[in-house]
Amino acid sequence: MKHLIFVGACYLDTILTVPHFPKEDSKLRATTAQVRRGGNCPNTLEVIAQLLRAGPRRLPPIKLHLVSCLPDAQATATSKILASFGGDVEEAEENGIDFSHCLYRQGHDEPASSYIIRGAQTGSRTIVNFNDLPEMTAGEFERIADAFARQGDECWWHFEGRIPETTLRCIRYLRRSLPGNTISVEVEKPNREGLVELAAEADVVFYSRSWAEPRVHQFGGVFEGRSSFIKSEGAGALEVSSGEYTHHPATPSGQRVPVVDTIGAGDTFIAGMLYGLNAPGWSSREKLAFAVRLATKKVQREGFCGLVP
Repeated sequence: MKHLIFVGACYLDTILTVPHFPKEDSKLRATTAQVRRGGNCPNTLEVIAQLLRAGPRRLPPIKLHLVSCLPDAQATATSKILASFGGDVEEAEENGIDFSHCLYRQGHDEPASSYIIRGAQTGSRTIVNFNDLPEMTAGEFERIADAFARQGDECWWHFEGRIPETTLRCIRYLRRSLPGNTISVEVEKPNREGLVELAAEADVVFYSRSWAEPRVHQFGGVFEGRSSFIKSEGAGALEVSSGEYTHHPATPSGQRVPVVDTIGAGDTFIAGMLYGLNAPGWSSREKLAFAVRLATKKVQREGFCGLVP
């Protein structure tokens, strides 16, 4: 069996929708308030679980795993987070999601939290994070990697590009101990140092527009003449081995879609690409088009439920 392992932070998001972004030292009433599980890797995991159950292509058996720091295993917040992947923890595990490699922080009852102010006027999102949980160490990750090495199965490791120094040590450990495994990494935050080094170690890299746009000159000219890489809506993909570049717009020219909720759109796109990269017989253009359509569908609804028929 193949294993797809997601390594990244897990949050409980409090989302406040307001008519417009508030001025400093002012008071404003929210029109809606939601609390839901968030985090880049958990969001992607939720979507790809839907795709594996009911996606357009039949994939060989894949088991999904989450590697994330969570509160104490007995904490109410932990139960809420795990249950968010299905009706309950047991149902999520029946759907092929394994939480046994999560790092449960004994004595910590509160999860990592995000407070998101979503402005209805412009669609802007302002995010404030708080995380009091001890972060994963390289040593903890090495023990997890060793457990997969003993199984001898094929693995794909996907990393959220956070705490680059630790993540780089984890990736290099995989290269030494599991040299046949595939590694992908998300490069998102433009001001986070060390992401270039992470990208250099990975087989597949997902660049956000905010990170790539000011650094296009660093790509050694591979995108010269391909302004759609960063200038157009939608997404672009480059296969380094062949030099093949593909771009797909978010919508047909001139068409507009109603935007309801953009939180997690990028995570949904990554889920679509990971699904396509593991599906036999799809061309690069087909994979990219599928992932873009899925992300476009996501922004037209709240949350991630029902993305796949």
